[in-house]
Amino acid sequence: MMYLTGAEIVIRCLMEQGVDTVFGYPGGSALNLYDALYRHSGDIRHILMCHEQGAAHAADGYARASGKPGIAISTSGPGATNLVTGIATAFLDSSPLIAITSNVATGLLGKSSFQEVNITSITRSITKKNFLVKDVSKLAGTMRLAFKIAMSGRPGPVLVDIPKDVTGAKADYESQKPEPAVSSENAVSSSDVDRAAGAIEKSRCPLIIAGGGVRLAHAEAELAEFVRRVSAPVAETLMGIGCYPETEPDFTGMIGMHGTQASGRAASECDLLIALGTRFSDRVTCDAARFAPKARILHIDVDKHEIGKNVRADVSVTGDVREVLKMLCSRLPKLRHSEWLSRVAGWKKAEKKSRRNERAGVTPRRVIGELYRLTGGSATVTTEVGQHQMWAAQYYPFAEAGKFITSGGLGTMGFGLGAAIGAQIAKPRDRVVNIAGDGSFYMNMAELSTAVKYNLPVVELVLNNQVLGMVRQWQKLFYGSRFSQSVIKKPTDYVMLAHALGAEGFEIRAQGDICPVLEKALSCNRPCLVNCYIGMDENVLPMVPASAALSEPVLSLD
Repeated sequence: MMYLTGAEIVIRCLMEQGVDTVFGYPGGSALNLYDALYRHSGDIRHILMCHEQGAAHAADGYARASGKPGIAISTSGPGATNLVTGIATAFLDSSPLIAITSNVATGLLGKSSFQEVNITSITRSITKKNFLVKDVSKLAGTMRLAFKIAMSGRPGPVLVDIPKDVTGAKADYESQKPEPAVSSENAVSSSDVDRAAGAIEKSRCPLIIAGGGVRLAHAEAELAEFVRRVSAPVAETLMGIGCYPETEPDFTGMIGMHGTQASGRAASECDLLIALGTRFSDRVTCDAARFAPKARILHIDVDKHEIGKNVRADVSVTGDVREVLKMLCSRLPKLRHSEWLSRVAGWKKAEKKSRRNERAGVTPRRVIGELYRLTGGSATVTTEVGQHQMWAAQYYPFAEAGKFITSGGLGTMGFGLGAAIGAQIAKPRDRVVNIAGDGSFYMNMAELSTAVKYNLPVVELVLNNQVLGMVRQWQKLFYGSRFSQSVIKKPTDYVMLAHALGAEGFEIRAQGDICPVLEKALSCNRPCLVNCYIGMDENVLPMVPASAALSEPVLSLD
């Protein structure tokens, strides 16, 4: 038993949980915490970001790459509110983030004090749980509970707000072993699994959709066994990318607004759609009323609130996806759907053939394809949000879960570079590449200096079309080519900017530059920026308009 300050208790609780790295930015209300961090600098590494939003994204990227909670620390007021976008990003994508904010002293709460905000009220709808700790004796218990909540069931962010006087007050502290997270609140219903197995056995044309829940449950091996047993094609949502090797012949590609035609057609023609750990967002279903019109839907998810929320569920199983897949595999015989798989393979082949005639020059497919070749498909790829995000999902065939890190639910521009920093720290031996558009790059480009400060060899690949590409694409299709405020065209010298921040700078202007420049960037072993010029009228296709069915993709904007 020790008698410690609240700040010291916070640090000791982090050490209990095995935390070795935190991301943050100091301020007045957080000084007690930062003084404790100083005294424990040999135990916990603090990464000083340029902005609290960057800290949240870095902690999120660390969590997604490592599978462990990421920790973001800020001061009160604007420091806390700057975390909000990052917290919301983690919430929509079910990422275990612990946000520790330091508020004004308890006697100043509710008095419009300097740098005071009610951050627990602000973040109530974007956290699994948040806490305002006014009693130092309850601080250790709250910190331990925060970790358990963040990692149990469907993971997500938890915020702990601590007034400055509480971090300075003292209480008894005794070290404890971390309490294990709970994969699911309730046992999986055996009768539900039996009904699911019965539906699968009756199906003649099943389609499996793997969502982010497969990755979160670490169920990749179980998914592979399930696919072999069911003999079904596999599509992935944006958040499910990498859960099933994309080089496998039964993989149909990403499904949704910018998914493959093969996945969209398979969803429209299947008689049973088996959804694993996906919430059926509007970007997956497009017109939900016309989604999988010929199919019964089997929905498996750890979160009971997702069942039937966006799409009807004819059969459902609530529980950890990994456990449910194991139970299904133990019940199912080896099935065969050769004719169905042959039809889907034909759709894939026809789609691939239609893409062969690519124009010369620097194109997103050519650049990302070369990146894939040079990295052997083993890179950890983070992205910002926009056209480049979809091109990364379409053109880099991921074979491993956790290698593709992107903001799917919230669609946060500015996410990728911070996430790349967090991922590089979590996986120091990995080659980490952040694929950005020039619009997203400007959002949080200062964090390139953070990568330089900590000598993190992140590659920042900017697909520079001098416009807000996805906005422009929508304006072209739906707004009569009235390009209102979507043209950037800033006279920034990206190479000089990289050098000014202490990084290496490279430029791709012609097709012949692609391979040698990417080789230099990947081998320089330092933070670097690659400015890659592409045409402003490059589009992300296929594209299913929001009001259309998956079977009605737009294949050309001309």
